[in-house]
Formats: sequence, C-alpha cells, structure tokens
Amino acid sequence: MKFFNILLLPLVFLSPTFRICNHQASALPLSTDGRWIINEDGRRVKLACVNWPGHVDTMVIEGLNKQPVDAITAKISSLGFNCVRLTYAIYMLTNETSNNITVRESLHSNGLNESVAAISVHNPEIIDLLLIDAFKAVVDSLSRNNVMVILDNHISKPEWCCGREDGNGFFGDLYFNPDEWIKGLTEMATKFNGVTNVIGMSLRNELRGPRENTIDWFKYMQRGAEAVHEANKNVIVIMSGLNFDTDLTFLINQTVNLSFKGKHAFEVHWYSFSNPGEWNSGNPNQVCRRIAGNVMRKAGFLLGQGFPLFMSEFGIDQRGVNIEDNRYFPCVLSVLAKLDMDWALWTLQGSYYTRQGQIGTDETYSVLSYDWVSVRNQTFLTVLSSLQSPLRGPGIEEVTRYKMIYHPLTGKCVLIANVGNPVTLGPCNKTEAWFYNEVELALMKGSLTFCIEAYGDGQAAKLGIICGGPSSKWTMISSSMMQLSSQLVTSGNNTLCLDVGSDGRTLVTNQCLCLDGSPKCDPESQWFKLVTSTRKTISMNS
Repeated sequence: MKFFNILLLPLVFLSPTFRICNHQASALPLSTDGRWIINEDGRRVKLACVNWPGHVDTMVIEGLNKQPVDAITAKISSLGFNCVRLTYAIYMLTNETSNNITVRESLHSNGLNESVAAISVHNPEIIDLLLIDAFKAVVDSLSRNNVMVILDNHISKPEWCCGREDGNGFFGDLYFNPDEWIKGLTEMATKFNGVTNVIGMSLRNELRGPRENTIDWFKYMQRGAEAVHEANKNVIVIMSGLNFDTDLTFLINQTVNLSFKGKHAFEVHWYSFSNPGEWNSGNPNQVCRRIAGNVMRKAGFLLGQGFPLFMSEFGIDQRGVNIEDNRYFPCVLSVLAKLDMDWALWTLQGSYYTRQGQIGTDETYSVLSYDWVSVRNQTFLTVLSSLQSPLRGPGIEEVTRYKMIYHPLTGKCVLIANVGNPVTLGPCNKTEAWFYNEVELALMKGSLTFCIEAYGDGQAAKLGIICGGPSSKWTMISSSMMQLSSQLVTSGNNTLCLDVGSDGRTLVTNQCLCLDGSPKCDPESQWFKLVTSTRKTISMNS
C-alpha cells in the first residue's frame, strides 16, 4: 500500500486540545538540558516547526501578496506548529544596496509589479517598510499567535538555495565572506534581543561545496556562535553540518569549544533526494534501515552525547506522485517518533514571488495551497500531527515508561479493545500503555495478561488473554525491523505480518511484504514502530 493510497482513506482528526498542548511560549526563553530543549520552568519544549522562507531574490517573506500576515500566522498556529524556521539572506543586513530598500523597491527591482499591488491590498502597512522591518513585522505577527521563531541564515546573496558551487556554500566562497557573515549574524541577534518569541538562531544553512573542511568549520562556526551569544544571550545557537547538512561525524571525536553552556544545539537535514535513486531502485525495508542507520551514524549520535539535534528540514511532494518520497516519508517519521526529535517541516509556502527566474512558482512540498488559503493535503498534516507533542523528557515523566505501537504511514497508534474484539488504530493521544514481552514475544497491555492475537491470513487481529501461545507471539522481522510477524502457522506456511485493513483502521494479518528483497513492493502499511513514551494520554486520564 503506497502513501498516496493512504491519503484517500477516511481522516481521524486530532482534538484541538491535543493540537495546541505543545505551545510553551509563556515560559520563554528556552535553553538546553542534555539532549532536550526546555523552558524556564525546566519542562521539555518540543519544537514542531515549519519553514517559511525570506531568503530568495526579493528578501521579502513569501506569501504577503496572497494573504494578510496575521491570517498566515494564525493558520500556522491552528495547524499545530509551535514555531517557524524563518529564513533570511545576510545581504539584507550587510549589503549597501539591499539593507536600505523597502519591500516595494525590492519587488519592483525584480520585475514583480503585480506582487507590489497585491501586498498593497493584503498588507498595506508592510509594503513601504525597509526589508528588515518587514521581516520584523512577520516575527511580531507570529508572536501575536503564540508561535516561536528560529532565525535561519539560509544564504548570503539572496537566491534559491542550494547548489554545490553557487558561491554561497562555504566560508571563503564568492558570496560567503566570513567577516561579513559574522557582522550580519551580530546585527540580527542584536535587532531581536528582547523579542521573546525568537528562541533560536541557526548560524548557516547547508554548508557545502569544494571548499568545505572541518578546520574552517570549527574556526568560523565557533566564532559565529560566540558573536550571536554575545549579542543575544536568550537565543539557542544552532549549528549545521557539512555536505548539505547531512554530516556531523567530525563531532564524534572533537566537540565545539564555546564559552557558554546550555544554549547551543545542532541540526540535520534528511530528504529522499539526499540519497538519489535509492528509494526507487532498492527494497524499501533494506533502504530504510540503511539510510536511517546512516543518519544516526552521521548525526543521531549527538543525542547520545547529550546535545539536542534538530531535524530542521525534511518533507515530501504532497501530491503523492513521487514514489521515492512515498517510501521515504514513513521511514523518517519512524525515526522522528523513536527519538522524539525536534523538527521543522519543509515547507509552508504555497508559492513564491519568484524562484529561479520564474514568477509565481508553485511549491509542491508546501503545507498551504497555491493561494495560501487552504491546506494542500489535510491527511498529510493529520499524519504529521502525531509528532507535534513531546513523548518524553524533563517534565513529561508523568507515567511509567511504556510503548506506543506507532504506525508511521498513518500517524496513528494501536488502541486497546475489549477482549475478543479487533484491535484498531487511532489517535496516538488515546493510546494505552503497551509493552513487548521479549520472553513470550507478546505485545501486551500494561502489566495485565491481555495481548494481541493473530487468527489467520486476512483476518482481524484481536485482543486476547491466551498470552504465550503461537497466536500471540510476534517477532520483528525484515531489514527495517518494523514488520511484526506472527508465529501462527497457516496453510502453505505463509509468513503473516500485522497490517492495516481496507478500512484504514482495523488491524489484520496479511502475508508479509517485501521479504524477498524486491524493489517492486511497498511494505509501509506493515511498518510498526515501538516508541517509548512517558506522556499521559486521554485514556490514561480517564
């Protein structure tokens, strides 16, 4: 079953209370405690962000020609995002031509007369502001809607990002003067000192190119971090890696040397095209395990070292037509859920003023539709919302550790049922506490002897009480280690795996998919992840 097929299934919406429970703006600023980001009360805050660009040619935050800024920021909040990674170009602050022009002048200089007219209608108070003041107006609007902001230096010279040899990739490149970069970071940090919803600053997006090396990375990233912290001690400084922010392995044996503590984190990016062709040509079980393992080896190890790791970019073509994206997405969600990571989805904008010379370009990875009025794919957002609230961390130790049986393709979790009734999927905030008894290979409900039982090929899995028999034994199989195989022997000795029925809700056992290594299969409907949580759920409260 492909991700595109799942998009057509009936929706199970999360309650409004669940959507906003991770908003923590009342206890800012934020800091770090080991691998966690915490508020002033010492409680974990999970960053569930969306990217919103302002670094492209015009250096105007996208979408102001489509909707009033307050309408956009209210929409962001209503969709359950508690923060925005707001991108900008260094030239907005340092270039003599760019740092003293208005929104109107910038759009005119890029031949965007229609955008000038549209912003004059939707955001008349912004059209004649200087670029930096328009940027600040967006930050203020996000604050009014209780949305935190990470200021992300995406690029120096404004343009679409990123090319390996575009002159913007690494320190010393044509457009990437380190001293100018430090000056821009300092000015940005200073301008937003005291703006409480600005909780972080990402030093540079996707370092890359033939000049990249670890000596200069340590030299300049440490200088940048110190400059930002000196100018604004409230923000968390976020450092990116090499090779388009996919590689932080150089930190395994050498850590950054900073004068401050509790105020820095790292970021990583992961797309299907980070590994071109692999999701299409390889067996999804094998590809997921290999690439997820590489992400852990190249970046995830930092969590074990006690540093926050922020997946600041990931995303898919939300039309459901890209087979690589459709296979990749449940895999990345399984990793985000297992690690309970902070993240920022790419991306918000339904369209661009101009991108790579094309006016009004559509963005198929976007949350919002082309007109910025509605969402592009509601089911996608419902799946994503399963990861918007924290599962564990400081202040979230509300109950004894338990397992959620998470189904990444749908963003749902296995719910409890009455004995003898089919087990179903539902919102993860309603899950019961499960645990995996490795002696009896049983998925059991709490400390009670209730367990999930298989009954045969194509039949519903049910909650039973005969734990320890063949029908209740389950083994994690396949390369992905996300397919739960039943030990029940059926005619023909077919291997059965837990799966989702045709209603998108009832769990059944079907023949296991993709065990032969074939690339022409889709096992994602059979992927389940046992995810640790200490969060009290609705069912536990009741």
